[in-house]
Amino acid sequence: MKTTFKVSYYLRSNYENKEGKSPVMLRMYLGGEMENLGSTKIFVDKSKWSNKASRMIGRTAEALSVNASIDALTTTLMQIYRKYETSEELSLDLIRSVFLGPDKEFTTFLPVFDKYIDSITQQVGKTLPKGTFYKYKVVRQNFQDFLQAKYHRKDIGLTELTSAVIQDFELYLTSVVGGVHNTTIKKLRNLKTVINYARNRGLIMHDPFANHKLHYELVDRGYLTKEEVLRIMKKHFEIERLELVQNIFIFSCFT
Repeated sequence: MKTTFKVSYYLRSNYENKEGKSPVMLRMYLGGEMENLGSTKIFVDKSKWSNKASRMIGRTAEALSVNASIDALTTTLMQIYRKYETSEELSLDLIRSVFLGPDKEFTTFLPVFDKYIDSITQQVGKTLPKGTFYKYKVVRQNFQDFLQAKYHRKDIGLTELTSAVIQDFELYLTSVVGGVHNTTIKKLRNLKTVINYARNRGLIMHDPFANHKLHYELVDRGYLTKEEVLRIMKKHFEIERLELVQNIFIFSCFT
């Protein structure tokens, strides 16, 4: 029985993208066999890469993000290996097949997000309110804008979704989008729902939210005084629609 499994990464130095960066390639070993899995969709400056360590050199935000993505890939492959370690079917082909997943057309995250939105669109008006659809559309746009602002990319690989990316997105929501804490948490929970959707379909093996706590803060909503309620009751509106809203509100105050 083959028991030794290893993963390594190297740079395809004879190719560069428009930014002058080369793709990080993935290779795995099982016993005496070896198989190349191709590009990880991660690109690195050649001068900042160590083939010996299979890591990007340095402690910059980019280096930490790249190395976290590499760690996530390794963890995913090791989980697959351990799952089938005692199986007679264990082979590099099996690991590759499980790693790529049943929906091979999905290698990046935003198309998966779109598929999830399509799935809930069918439930709007039946089991879900219309507002739910728009909430996910907003989160998707926020995440796409974040990728462009933070990484200068239009999309991100499924295997690149790490806890570091989630932390960066949370910071983006609070500092750039400008949402209050609870609004940010709601958006992160919506994102987590989409990621769980991908995990349940075998598209993502790891959990980017594993070490991320999503807690709401208690908010004092306050209340109206008796004098303020009376002031609203006495207010006259020329517009019939506003008068109806006023009547419903006053009714709810006393029921």
